Amino acid sequence: MAPAPSANSETQLARILSSLTEDKAEDVVEIDLCGKSAIGDYMVICSGRSTRQVAAIAEKLVDRLKHDLGVLAKVEGKDTGDWVLIDTGDVIVHVFRPEVREFYQLEKMWLPAGQAAASQA
Repeated sequence: MAPAPSANSETQLARILSSLTEDKAEDVVEIDLCGKSAIGDYMVICSGRSTRQVAAIAEKLVDRLKHDLGVLAKVEGKDTGDWVLIDTGDVIVHVFRPEVREFYQLEKMWLPAGQAAASQA
């Protein structure tokens, strides 16, 4: 069966979250950007335990999006494995090593103050 020619942002988000769960990504945070930013509808931030796991999570996610939904994603940073950015156009995914994630603290920029504090706990 051929993949759908285009998947909406909710369908992409659901597949992204299931892929991250399958690959044991840690501390997954979903941020709704609808009406807040033109960069996309959703942002997902997660961690991998090592550079190897970060790169593997990103690679598998890109493959699944292409195979399951026909979505081609742009990828940055996979070679170093510290911080990989995956951009589908509708959903932005950041996969970090924990130390790099702690340094940049993207959640603090995008989540409301109370929610950002809860996600760090």
